[in-house]
Amino acid sequence: MKRSKRFEVLEQRPISKDGFVKEWPEVGLIAMNGPQDPQPGIKIENGEVVELDGKRKEDFDMLDSFIINYTLDLDMVEDVMAMDSQELAHKIVDFHVPREEITKLVLGMTPAKIVEVVSYLNVVEMMMAVQKMRARKTPSNQCHVTNVKDHPALIAADAAEAALRGFDEEETTVGITRYAPSNAIALLVGSQTGRPGILSQCSVEEATELDLGMRGFTAYAETVSVYGTEQVFVDGDDTPWSKSFLASAYASRGLKMRYTSGSGSEVQMGFADGQSMLYLETRCLYITKGAGVQGIQNGSISCIGIPGAVPNGIRTVLAENLIAMLLDLECASGNDQTFTHSRTRRTARMLIEFLPGTDFIFSGYAAEPNYDNMFAGSTHDVDDYDDYLALQRDLKVDGGLLPVEEEEVIRVRNKAARALQAVFAEIGMPEITDEEVEAVTYAHGSKDVPDRDVRADFRGIEEFMNEGITGVEIVKALAQNGFEDVAESLFNLLKQRISGDYLHTAAIFDENFNCISAVNNKNDYAGPGTGYRISEELWSKLKDIRLALDPKEIGE
Repeated sequence: MKRSKRFEVLEQRPISKDGFVKEWPEVGLIAMNGPQDPQPGIKIENGEVVELDGKRKEDFDMLDSFIINYTLDLDMVEDVMAMDSQELAHKIVDFHVPREEITKLVLGMTPAKIVEVVSYLNVVEMMMAVQKMRARKTPSNQCHVTNVKDHPALIAADAAEAALRGFDEEETTVGITRYAPSNAIALLVGSQTGRPGILSQCSVEEATELDLGMRGFTAYAETVSVYGTEQVFVDGDDTPWSKSFLASAYASRGLKMRYTSGSGSEVQMGFADGQSMLYLETRCLYITKGAGVQGIQNGSISCIGIPGAVPNGIRTVLAENLIAMLLDLECASGNDQTFTHSRTRRTARMLIEFLPGTDFIFSGYAAEPNYDNMFAGSTHDVDDYDDYLALQRDLKVDGGLLPVEEEEVIRVRNKAARALQAVFAEIGMPEITDEEVEAVTYAHGSKDVPDRDVRADFRGIEEFMNEGITGVEIVKALAQNGFEDVAESLFNLLKQRISGDYLHTAAIFDENFNCISAVNNKNDYAGPGTGYRISEELWSKLKDIRLALDPKEIGE
């Protein structure tokens, strides 16, 4: 067959490497509005729910029971359920209807009802709603800080640079599980070197993660996963109640935490019950609200390849973010694991949260080259910094990043590595050499730094953990070795465990440790000229990217 040369060229484009599949509703491979999704409805007899979204009481699973007992406002649910879904969709988008009115109405909607309501909105209308409904007025950003070698000095340097660049939260994980304490400490020291007030976490197995938090090596957690079907919960040896208990364990020690969920997890695990991704994700969000957790990391996250492969999938991801906000939850809105070879698709997927702004536009911008991202690669990484800064400048949007000078990046990377070098020497961890400090100061990624003695690292980490060392010893080590400013920042972060201010919804800190949350930085968008607007001071910084030439100096 003689081929069209245009089609031959198209077949060489990166998007041809992406995976696309047709819908298969029977196994849940459908983004939203599945034929087996339940119809909205509720029936209450003598103050007891006897039917929810077409399911009788005797057929309730543990998710239904949890949502009825802890999430729905039974005093108003019948009235709200009787309201026209399209009219409710109008209210969500209409900036004349206050956000507070919407968040009250939502607690009177069953999961099937809110899915029906949101289904009336196209992508632009969802973005308009996100601008009004996000919890915190000021948008922000979160990044990943990892590397293939689990090299602590490189993590510290990358964390410091990321803090300097504007990220308010930073997350690490491990290539080898036993490196978790080392990575957590490196991230903690590095982030506080870059800017005081950064929140950091280490994403690992839940018992280890909780231990690290209790010792003061992390400041928040978010990898406590919830699911939309009973079978997936059971397979994970969990229930909504066990997840609620774990959340309370963090909160009781002053640690901020949020759950993680996302469209596609149930079908990926083979137990979608024939229902759509959005409906099942909505059940996750209702469980999160009922558990009293302040927020959620959603936006499909590690399952993004599933909704990304089916029609309507990326719209569904935005819809799940919006439903989280409608439930008055902090939303770290994804843009996390990469799902496409196409630069066009990944930018389009990011823009739907970037333009209206979310509490955390990324729940994992890669603050390292993607070959070092142990979260399986992100939609954007360090090589995209200039592109991202240009988008902020082009559109006058605060995407949470700031232009930086090369000299300042080099300085702060070196300082973070030296600070961690001093800490490791004080607490008996394996040595960080001057050669390593020099390498990570200028490195692009782990390919540019020496290998570590892994067995020596493991012995040192094990001894360190057995000694019961806490964050207080890290503070002392910094203060005794000439890093008093970093020590003060870390000590101030540890003190926040007592005040509890950053347990409020969508809480972050500025560089003076002022807590900024949905309580004192409440989203008050009410139409053009209201809500969050970039200040003149910030705009002057966002305009001044390194690629911009001064026309007055050209030709001199």
